[in-house]
Amino acid sequence: MLTFTIRRLLLSIPTLLFISMVIFLLLQLAPGDPMAQVPLTVPPEVKQKMREALGLGQPIYVQYYKWLIQFFWVEPQVFLDWATRETFLLGWLPDTNFSTFIDPDTGAVRPVQRTISWQTRSPIMDIVIQRMPQTLWVVGLSYIVGILIAIPIGIYSAYRHYSLFDQAGTFITMVGFSIPPFFTGPLLIVVFSVTLGWLPSIYDTTHVVTDWASFKVQFMQMIMPVMVLALQTTAQISRYMRGAMLDNLNQDYVRTARAKGLKESSVVMVHVLRNSMIPVVTVIALGMPAIFGGAIITENVFKVNGIGQLLLTALFANDLPMVMTLTFIFAIMIVLFNLIADVLYGLLDPRIRYD
Repeated sequence: MLTFTIRRLLLSIPTLLFISMVIFLLLQLAPGDPMAQVPLTVPPEVKQKMREALGLGQPIYVQYYKWLIQFFWVEPQVFLDWATRETFLLGWLPDTNFSTFIDPDTGAVRPVQRTISWQTRSPIMDIVIQRMPQTLWVVGLSYIVGILIAIPIGIYSAYRHYSLFDQAGTFITMVGFSIPPFFTGPLLIVVFSVTLGWLPSIYDTTHVVTDWASFKVQFMQMIMPVMVLALQTTAQISRYMRGAMLDNLNQDYVRTARAKGLKESSVVMVHVLRNSMIPVVTVIALGMPAIFGGAIITENVFKVNGIGQLLLTALFANDLPMVMTLTFIFAIMIVLFNLIADVLYGLLDPRIRYD
């Protein structure tokens, strides 16, 4: 398993390089000019200097090479410096100068060229780190809630198939599949915010939890965006869980286990469930990057100041460096969770060997 994991990690390097090249070339073909928002009173020669300062006057292959260096070499060092500083402030590390951008002899900060957003003129990864906690709170919690609801529903629907519970679950999952987030979100806002007045319609990203009252406010504002995203997750995973359980409930090993006198709970929850989780793991692992795509719409509906809203804002502003960075982060997540799914296969099914 370790050899397979290392081999897949090495294989992912050329895969990600190819994906980055495709994304870069496609975005280079996109129309628009970063100087379009500059006032008309600015002289053309000044605009040209601003364009050259952003690196737009260089050949495409030079721009791509510099972006690779910034993304894979400069930004990880900046993140490492930030993480080291934060751990030192928490008292977890001694007072040591670990910064890679500070000259140990003179103490001066070395100049470093980072990936700059055309819209905000600030480092892109700093903005991503600021927005990421909000997205993780909403998207991560919604995915966990969806999985915790979907797996028990799928198990019981398969065990009591064609029952009233199974038919009701099938109807609800079809509704979850059919209704997109851009319809579910405004519908919940009209019902629970406008009509009933129970929940806030706008997510306050500046809210800080300090006591029970502030925690209650945070919980109330997270209910609707979490439920919108969790509905799709529950609908998808519960159907896969039900189908996998039905396939395994009729297998010979299940009849053998029952003939040996094992408890029905042990047969279903131990033997059948473990074999049924193999295809479901694929859906769960590969669905994690996809849920971020759904969060793009949901974050804009509820005004969640996260990664999804950042990507949509960058698209409207023609901020190509920001769009490319966020798109490539999504690609990294897809490759990573594919690897996680393959590793979990071997842990769940002893018959699967990669060596």
